Amino acid sequence: MSQVYSVAVVVGSLRKESYNRKVALALSELAPPSLALKIVEIGDLPLYNEDVEAEALPEAWKRFRDEIRRSDAVLFVTPEYNRSVPGCLKNAIDVGSRPYGQSAWSGKPTAVVSVSPGAVGGFGANHAVRQSLVFLDMPCMQMPEAYIGGAASLFEDTGKLNDKTRPFLQAFVDKFASWVKLNRAV
Repeated sequence: MSQVYSVAVVVGSLRKESYNRKVALALSELAPPSLALKIVEIGDLPLYNEDVEAEALPEAWKRFRDEIRRSDAVLFVTPEYNRSVPGCLKNAIDVGSRPYGQSAWSGKPTAVVSVSPGAVGGFGANHAVRQSLVFLDMPCMQMPEAYIGGAASLFEDTGKLNDKTRPFLQAFVDKFASWVKLNRAV
């Protein structure tokens, strides 16, 4: 039997019908059998504050950290807000990295997909996430890069991924599966 890797998918948009959530779900459907993708929700995470952690650990922080720790890899799918990372995603990254020295992210292979209605495809957000991943000791897949613009045109009226976008996302998730297998700590 071949290894199945659990992948925590962290979506940087809180909107239920966000293009990023739709792309994350499409990637889950396209994933090879070696990957089991599951969205880990971040909308209920209180803002990180070290004082709060010292008093009483919020249940949402505990749940989130546990889900990340149990995963073999992480896939970030994010929009771009003001040429950077949405606040909710940055907060999730911070919550998962604390307390200092006990990061839930450490050593997990990762990749970043940015999805935007604009032509630039979330380039700024993609690179802002990657900057944090270096410090978090997460080996990040470099190629293929995934800056997806024109988000409104990615899906058919039925909600299914269009035939033009499918080959790119298929190639991306297949490469990610190889990346996870190569970089997952034993």
